[in-house]
Amino acid sequence: MRLSGKTAIITGAGSGIGKATALRFAEEGAVVVCAGLSKEDNETTVREIEKIGSTAYAIKTDVTSDDDIGELISQSISILKKVDVLINNAGQAVIGTVEEVSSEDWDRQLDVNLKSIYRASKTIWPYFREAGGGVIINTASIAGLIGTPGQASYGVSKAGCVMLTKCMALDGAKDNIRVNCICPGWVPTPMVDYHMSQLEEPQAFVNRLEKLHPLGLGDTKYIAAGFVYLASDEAGWITGTELTIDGGLTCGLQSE
Repeated sequence: MRLSGKTAIITGAGSGIGKATALRFAEEGAVVVCAGLSKEDNETTVREIEKIGSTAYAIKTDVTSDDDIGELISQSISILKKVDVLINNAGQAVIGTVEEVSSEDWDRQLDVNLKSIYRASKTIWPYFREAGGGVIINTASIAGLIGTPGQASYGVSKAGCVMLTKCMALDGAKDNIRVNCICPGWVPTPMVDYHMSQLEEPQAFVNRLEKLHPLGLGDTKYIAAGFVYLASDEAGWITGTELTIDGGLTCGLQSE
């Protein structure tokens, strides 16, 4: 197993990419702390992990709260005895142009998707330095690499995630703290379901997405596999990169 003996904290582990990653980490031998705003969703993920014979813990966490993040990191270290990997995956999507997005929604979007990464990484950084190293992996998006209509605040938050990843990678190298991010394409998650619920013709949107991805629509299992790789010792010489897993969407224009 590729993560045997390792421990990880995963935010947003109650659903979507976070849940798929928590389950895959457990399958690969890691002990996982499932963190997120929904106590019930966290515990559901833990129960599914326990069914496959692995160990996991649930900690209710608001990633926009300094106090909650402090408790998450300190409790995780106490429970696990050591932490090897932090995955900053919690996120939300605010739909709208700059004209349409309210100031409150703008601030909330950047707090959940971007400042939470700073908040959790800042908190665990001294521990990783003292421990001789650690791994931080952030969930960005192809929306942080290319422009997307109607996703002004979301795109900015994910572009910030990519750049923050690179800056932290440079800062962490001397202490053997590796920092990378993953840029998923469109895969079925509650966030995508929410996006579709805001559309007048959701099926037309799905059809368009299928055409945009040369390999067709993906699955959260492919994103989880990317997290496993970047967390593993096989990726020991990789830092500051954005791993794009998007079925070819960002390659360029396609022929009809």
